[in-house]
Amino acid sequence: MTKKLLALLTAALVPVAGAAVLSAAAPSEAATDNAASRTGVQPDVVRTDSGRVQSKTVGQARVFDGIPYAAPPVGALRWKAPQPVQPWTGVRESKLGNPCPQQANSEVPKGSTAEDCLYLNVTTPTAPARKPRAVMVWIPGGGFFEGAGNSYEASKLAARGDVVVVTVNYRLGIYGFFGYPGLPGSGTFGLQDQQAALRWVQRNARAFGGDPRNVTVAGESAGGMSVCAQLTSPTSTGLFSKAIMQSGSCNFNWGDNSQYPGQAADSPWHPIRDVQANGKEWGAEKLPDLHCKPGQSAVDCLRTIDSDVLIDDMFQFTQLGYGGSAVLPLSPAKALQAGLFHRVPIISGNNHDEAAAWLSAFGEIKDYPKLVTAMVGAKKAPKVLREYPLSSYESPAAAWSAVTTDRIWSCTQVSSGQQAARKVPVYAYEFADKHSPLAAPGLGAAHAAELVYLFRPGGIDFPLTATQQTLSNQMIDYWTAFVRTGNPNGPGRPAWSPTGQHEVKGLSLAPTDQTGIHPVNLSTEHHCAFWAGLS
Repeated sequence: MTKKLLALLTAALVPVAGAAVLSAAAPSEAATDNAASRTGVQPDVVRTDSGRVQSKTVGQARVFDGIPYAAPPVGALRWKAPQPVQPWTGVRESKLGNPCPQQANSEVPKGSTAEDCLYLNVTTPTAPARKPRAVMVWIPGGGFFEGAGNSYEASKLAARGDVVVVTVNYRLGIYGFFGYPGLPGSGTFGLQDQQAALRWVQRNARAFGGDPRNVTVAGESAGGMSVCAQLTSPTSTGLFSKAIMQSGSCNFNWGDNSQYPGQAADSPWHPIRDVQANGKEWGAEKLPDLHCKPGQSAVDCLRTIDSDVLIDDMFQFTQLGYGGSAVLPLSPAKALQAGLFHRVPIISGNNHDEAAAWLSAFGEIKDYPKLVTAMVGAKKAPKVLREYPLSSYESPAAAWSAVTTDRIWSCTQVSSGQQAARKVPVYAYEFADKHSPLAAPGLGAAHAAELVYLFRPGGIDFPLTATQQTLSNQMIDYWTAFVRTGNPNGPGRPAWSPTGQHEVKGLSLAPTDQTGIHPVNLSTEHHCAFWAGLS
């Protein structure tokens, strides 16, 4: 990394981001054209800077689905930075846009090969507002190879929290994180999409009754890691003033054989040169079968591959490239450790039993010591087995779940919280409801189990008990108070203090018929000093 690039990162990230947001908040012509937004009355049709959009009513919210925020990244625009939208005439109906290409999965059962997918959805309360509302921009998870903003129906979050919620689709896998020698933006196209959506919010928030000076970027899993990337990206300066990272952090990484048998230790962040080398190797296999035109570049020739063929190699590019560009000059983990990130308040947390969601990959778990040895090696395994004795757990599977939850998820999030807390307020938490309707029975508070407490995933009202509904209301109140003010506290819920820099303390979030909401030392509960010493 050159000294010039490091100076750029330092200059861009050290100033308080709130001041930068103020400089970017001049209302667009489209926003000032909406007289209704100035009076606090939300219209059914809103004029964006590219054209008019129609809403539909869901509960106590208006939903504007399927708004394009960038041009379709197809043909010559594949593997390029997002480009401006072509303005339209007439009124676009509220209809979900295509999810970005991905193989069939539980969220997109039929999969998708539609590269015309750069759409976002805006949800606003139907109630009049006395002043512009805070805005929450949600980046979905899915391992950087699946998922869509379309899946996060936000009517209850927007209405109860009195905020505007924007959910975003962005390019995934080989479409979003491909790299090739000499290709500008290698390994970062999905991150650039997210920034394009945040810039769209800056230009259009006022049209929907939102405040472009008060934007929170939030996400879960790969979405949480994306938030970390935006926290450490100079090119996101001025685009948000608060951040929420759920089950995904700057320091996220995993050990050998820890999520799947045969898996190698790694992290989501790779040097751009490695991403480009991967792309060159992949391209060398594909180019001989293509009819490249004389003088055509390798990348331009690869852009001619049909999307339904490209989808077969979706998983070969799921790491984000850093170094050599202003999007991610440093690995987010190194940038955070060096204090090179936007100075904004942060919510950061995990679920109590994150790794339980991956237990099925190991089949019937009987030999717990063998799994530990495969993860940390024969020399370190006895230390782990002493720290997590099988006798302390109801089964080998429960012991393995605890080990991998702490090693992969909780302690990487804790260390990120420790580093960020040196500079900004960090509100740490742990979701601990053992019986979320999004988790299979017996898996406890597994990965993604908290999402039903904030959203209506897929537009479905999942069944919640009375105490779970109370917890959902309290979580929405915490999250949206933070979105509005940078402080999650308020009436009707226990106080939540920012964590210190040494031990990470926060709130455990569970229904009152379990443990209720109470303070927790996350560093101690998840043996984080042990894991820091082991590594």
